[in-house]
Amino acid sequence: MAENLDILIVGAGPGGMAAGIMAREAGRSYLILEKGSNPMQGIIDTYPKGKKVYPTIPKSYTEPFPVDEVRPPDSRVPVEAYIDQARAVAEDLDLNIHYNEEFKAIEGRYPDYLVKTSSGTYLTRNILLAFGSNIPNDLGIYGEAKTVARKIENGEDYIGINVLVIGGGNAAADVAASLSRIKREAEDDTSVYWAHIKEKFEINKDTARDLGEEMLLGGHIKILQRAVPKIGEVDADGIDRLYIHQTSGRAMGNDLYLYQGMSFPMKNVIACIGHHGPSAIFDALNLQQITCTGAICKIAKEGERLLMLSHHLETSQKGIFAIGGAISPSHMEIGSDGIIKEKRHSNLIYTAVLDAKIVMDHLLSS
Repeated sequence: MAENLDILIVGAGPGGMAAGIMAREAGRSYLILEKGSNPMQGIIDTYPKGKKVYPTIPKSYTEPFPVDEVRPPDSRVPVEAYIDQARAVAEDLDLNIHYNEEFKAIEGRYPDYLVKTSSGTYLTRNILLAFGSNIPNDLGIYGEAKTVARKIENGEDYIGINVLVIGGGNAAADVAASLSRIKREAEDDTSVYWAHIKEKFEINKDTARDLGEEMLLGGHIKILQRAVPKIGEVDADGIDRLYIHQTSGRAMGNDLYLYQGMSFPMKNVIACIGHHGPSAIFDALNLQQITCTGAICKIAKEGERLLMLSHHLETSQKGIFAIGGAISPSHMEIGSDGIIKEKRHSNLIYTAVLDAKIVMDHLLSS
């Protein structure tokens, strides 16, 4: 803990970067935490390849795009070009972003919050939660495999080793096909094992076509149906391993059964098992939420839990704010008259950046 930050920002997406840019311009001390290895990692993980990105402004909004540095071009560029733009902005402005550092917990009270991460602890006056709506699921077992959403970086690192990809959807299929192609082009005969807890894999036609082409070209993809991740182990060399239980064998007597399975070093396991919303994180941080019923919510689904926010997007904990996808498609706003009402919130780049401006304008004026 080197200093008491004015604001710590969780997430280097459009909103998080916009808040950091505004803090930098105002001469405030700030830090952006990003658990991925790039700015806009959430967009990289969730936008399909080649998806067009443009500065959509909802019809009900009259304000111009709030922070030009993170404004997508008008020409509707592919998402990859927008990511390149974000990387250039982060580098040109020398934004204070800590990559590959995961937010863990908040302790203390305003104005002396302690934010704990995978790498350390930071003292800060204010916290901005800008981590989006799609939080990667964990395997929930011993150790943790790397979790990816759409693609994998540095696939060459997996040449020469057998890899296990877990998941039955398009993301897992894309990763399995990509790794297989990399191995095939490198004339590597190790395999990519693709495992799913169910018997049926659910992928779309385009993904199935790409996967089928890779297998026809000689890719070493081995499919494991009804494969259940089980408690892992540490082997004799001190390496964390994950055991995949595939089928049950015959009874051996005395309550013993023979199982068929495989064991992989955890570092060779890639889990593509989907996402969940931020509600569980809000609970862990003791931020007040309201459970929707028909009488309360018109936008959110029955039973969904919405975060309570002030008009400047402050949560029930003073100095902790939430923006962007983390509060979409709606949240509960506490009006100046004390009345609580559901407020629609579009999950767009524009609204995430506008949220950041609302929060930063409030902090910079106080």
